[in-house]
Amino acid sequence: MRLATVREAAMSAVDTRVAAAQAGDRKALAALVTELLPRVRNLVRYLVRGDGDADDLAQEAMIAIVRGLPSHRGEGSFTAWADRVAVRATFAGVRRTRRDRARLDAGADLASVPHPDGPPDEYAARRATVRLLDQIPDDQRHVVVLHHVLGLSVPEIADELAVPFETVRSRLRIGIGKLRALHAEAAAAPPAGTPGGTP
Repeated sequence: MRLATVREAAMSAVDTRVAAAQAGDRKALAALVTELLPRVRNLVRYLVRGDGDADDLAQEAMIAIVRGLPSHRGEGSFTAWADRVAVRATFAGVRRTRRDRARLDAGADLASVPHPDGPPDEYAARRATVRLLDQIPDDQRHVVVLHHVLGLSVPEIADELAVPFETVRSRLRIGIGKLRALHAEAAAAPPAGTPGGTP
């Protein structure tokens, strides 16, 4: 069977589950949530720092996807729609957390993580990517993830983040430059446990 045929069959199966879930089929909804959760968790972890925050925000993103399911009209890929909902829910959660932390501060005086069942090499590569993303500012991190993970264009990112087109281009260029420099630095470092390396 050709790869394109396999993809079409997989998309058709997802569309069938989505339609069934929209019609009130709880088993179809549970299957859809189970299938989406690792993808959403990975995306959220790419966007935010810290596994704890990512777990909470991924849960919120999944709730937003389930609640928004009736509004999905089947125009385009379901996973692309779910990605957009997850991104919006994540950004809303990040903004809320920052507001809450700011209030607490004022009163007192803010690679993916892949599914653990995934292949070990993929898990290690994504963890390495996440570690690099954790070292760049959030504004650059967000545009890099939206562009290189979700495949959004610069105008789409500008619309999604409500920032000027040129701002997105600048953040993307600077963010990618920093990631490349960090990657080169990590590649040149001695392995852990060797003289000069991390114990």
